[in-house]
Amino acid sequence: MGHTFPALLQRMQELKDLSGAIGLATWDQETYLPKKASEARAQQLSTLQALYHERLVDPRLGEALAWAAGQEGLTSDERAMVRVLAHERDRAVKVPAALVRALAEAQGKALVAWREAREARRFAHFQPALARVLALRREQADAYGHAGERYDALLEGYEPGMRVARLTPVLGAVRDALVEMVRVLAARPRPPDVLEGKSFDVEAQWRFTLELLEAMGFDTEAGRQDRSIHPFTGGTHPLDVRLTTRLFPEYPLSSVFSTIHECGHGLYEQGFAPEHYRTPLASAPSMGLHESQSRLWENVVGRSRAFWSHWLPRFREYFPAQLEGVEMDGFVRTLNQVHPSLVRVEADEVTYNLHIVLRYELELLLVADALPLDALPGEWNARMERYLGVRPKDDLEGVLQDIHWAWGEFGYFPTYTLGNLYAASLYRAAVAQVPGLEEGMALGNLLPLRDWLRAKVHAQGYRLPAEDLVRQVTGHGLTDADFLGYLRRKYGALYEVSLP
Repeated sequence: MGHTFPALLQRMQELKDLSGAIGLATWDQETYLPKKASEARAQQLSTLQALYHERLVDPRLGEALAWAAGQEGLTSDERAMVRVLAHERDRAVKVPAALVRALAEAQGKALVAWREAREARRFAHFQPALARVLALRREQADAYGHAGERYDALLEGYEPGMRVARLTPVLGAVRDALVEMVRVLAARPRPPDVLEGKSFDVEAQWRFTLELLEAMGFDTEAGRQDRSIHPFTGGTHPLDVRLTTRLFPEYPLSSVFSTIHECGHGLYEQGFAPEHYRTPLASAPSMGLHESQSRLWENVVGRSRAFWSHWLPRFREYFPAQLEGVEMDGFVRTLNQVHPSLVRVEADEVTYNLHIVLRYELELLLVADALPLDALPGEWNARMERYLGVRPKDDLEGVLQDIHWAWGEFGYFPTYTLGNLYAASLYRAAVAQVPGLEEGMALGNLLPLRDWLRAKVHAQGYRLPAEDLVRQVTGHGLTDADFLGYLRRKYGALYEVSLP
C-alpha cells in the first residue's frame, strides 16, 4: 500500500495525543492524586508509556518516515516534522527492549537507595545502585552510537546537536570567570535581607502570583496554576498547560519566583503555532532553550529594578505591615544577594552555574568510567571548595543532594547553564529590537516581551535546532559573552565594585 503524508500526519497526531495523556497523568500524580492511588497511577503510566514506545518503534512508521524523507513536494514545516520524529524514533529503536526494562528497574532501585543514603547522610548506601545505573547508561550510549565521546550520545537526548567538544570550552570559560567574580563579591559586605524574620500569609501570596501570571500574558483559559512540593510545568496540549508553585509563610519570594519561572515555561508551551498543534513541531528544540525562557523571566526580568518599580508597590498592598519601611534599593539587593552556598537549588544567579559546571565535569568522568565511584564524594567536595570556597560537612550536603543521578539523567545538568546563556543573549536582542521595553516594564507592561518571545522563539517550535534558532534571533550562536557581561554590569552596580 502506498504512503501518503496525511496518513503519516495521523500517526504523528496519535503519538502527540498519547504524550498528552501521559503528561496529564503525571501532572495529576504530583498535585491531586489520592495517597492510595500511587500504585494504580504507576501502572497506568507504564501502560501508556509502553503504548507510546510501541507505536514509535512500529516498523510501518519507520517505512513512512523513510518514504517522506525522499519526497520533494513537502513544505518546509512538513520536512521538519519528518526530521524531528525520525530523530526520536531512530534513538528509540537503537536501544534493545531488555535494556529499557533493565534501566527502568535500576532507576526504581536507585531512587530507593538514594533516599536511604540521604537519611543516613552516606554516599556508600547509594553507590552500588548508582554503579548499576551508570553501567546501563554507558551501554545505552554505546547503543545510540557516538564518535568516541560516549557522553555525546546522552547529551543528545536533552540538547540535540550539542557536543562535548562544543560545550566544554564554553563551560570552562564560564567557570573561570565566575570563580573570580565570586571571589570579589564574597569579599564585599553582604546586603541585609529586608524580609528576614517576617511571616507572609500564603493565601495572599497565592493571589499575588495569579496577578503575575495574568500580567505576563499566561492564558488561564488555556492553562492553570496549582500547588506542589516541587514546582514544575506539565500539561497535555498548548491549550492545556499546567503550572505549579509552592508557598512558604516565611519566604514569600519562593512562590513569586516559582510562579515567574514556571510561567516562562508555560508561555513557551502556549506559544506554539496553532498549525503545529498535535505535531512534532509543537515542542522546544532542546531543554536548554526551554530553560532559557524560565530563566529569562525569573532572573533577568524578575530580579530587575525595572520589574519591581511596578510590582513592589503592589506587593506592599498585599503585605503592608511586613513591607513597611522597605525601600526599593534594599529590596532589590535582597533579591540579588550573592553568597556561595552548598546547595544548587538555593544558589544565587552568580554562583548557580558553578554548581552546574561541577556536576558536568564529574558526569564526563563517570560516563567515561574515568573516576572510581568511591572517589566521587571526595572529588565533589574538592571542587566545591575550589570553585565556591565552601566544603560540605557530609554527603547529604554534597554528592547526594540532587535526584538526577538516581534517575540516570546524565547529560541533563548542562542544559541549566545553556538556558542561562541563551536567556542573556535573547534578552539583549529583545532590548535592542523592542523600543522602550524596559521603560514599559517599569510601568507594569510585560506583554511586549511576551509577544516578542512568542514571535521569535515560541511560535517557531522545533523548526530549527536550538542554537540555529538563537542565531537566527540574535545574530550569533552559543556564547558566554552576553551572560557574563550581564552579570558584570548588574552585580558590579549592586555591589559597587568593578568585576573581572
